Amino acid sequence: MNVPNRLTILRVIMIPVFILFMLWQTFPYSDYIAAGVFILACVTDFFDGYIARKYNQVTTFGKFMDPLADKILVCSALICFLAEADSPMPVWVVIVIIGREFIISGFRLVAAEKGVVIAASYWAKVKTTVQMIMAIVLIFDFKHPVFVLLEQILIYAALVLTVISLMDYIYKNRTVLSDVS
Repeated sequence: MNVPNRLTILRVIMIPVFILFMLWQTFPYSDYIAAGVFILACVTDFFDGYIARKYNQVTTFGKFMDPLADKILVCSALICFLAEADSPMPVWVVIVIIGREFIISGFRLVAAEKGVVIAASYWAKVKTTVQMIMAIVLIFDFKHPVFVLLEQILIYAALVLTVISLMDYIYKNRTVLSDVS
């Protein structure tokens, strides 16, 4: 197991810790701890990809598990936001984002059955980055009007990028579904 794959596994291990502090609001500074864990998980996402490409350590496990770890991390944050009474996150946006993740995961399973590994696309990487930045801003939940506006911009930017990346995946890999009736 190489370093990038270990970083991906570490990110998956950090997710329950993040959720614990997001949902356990009676713990002192829980939002800040959750934000710190989330940011650290995002940093591992950057470094696992960087190291894998730089040192030619890209693996099939990494191509599959890295985007899955990102999906679990971001979807966990989205669901935690819905648990907050005053969350600016619309439920329908969460449904669209999580729905896209299920569609792409199913798409990857079909591709894997055909021996095709679908790595993260450019649009998917941009989408994930925007979703992670959005989550960090929402976790800190600054009440200043500038940040309230920034939250809304990031939520809808993440939504638009989610849809664009879905269409991009389907279009670029449409031959994977060619024999599906």
